[in-house]
Amino acid sequence: MIKPIVKDRLFLQQKAQLATEEDIKIGQDLLDTLNANQDRCVGMAANMIGVQKRAIIFMYGMVPVIMFNPILKKKVSPYQVEESCLSLVGSCLATRYKEITVEYLDRNWQKQTLILKDFPAQICQHELDHLEGILI
Repeated sequence: MIKPIVKDRLFLQQKAQLATEEDIKIGQDLLDTLNANQDRCVGMAANMIGVQKRAIIFMYGMVPVIMFNPILKKKVSPYQVEESCLSLVGSCLATRYKEITVEYLDRNWQKQTLILKDFPAQICQHELDHLEGILI
């Protein structure tokens, strides 16, 4: 289901709680909402649709990747980049890493590990920040 985008900074600055298998439906809501905003958005976290759970989605090329309880395990080669966010007005400088390794649970609640580079890594890091209540 397409959900409205949360713009309340106080809500967005709260740390997300661990997702459980009962939260798998959040993945579909994230996918539907991302698709509805694809002209201006390449990723989102569950708190952006009003749910304080550790779930994100981002585009890996043309493929949407949904992650539950993602953990950043490794980061290499920091750089500065200007980013914006569907939930916020304006843009800001952020430190990102050119390559990251993330462990997470997929939609089937199976543990996965993914190595991301360049723009997909940047998007994923932005969404991981959302889970920690970090806003750009």
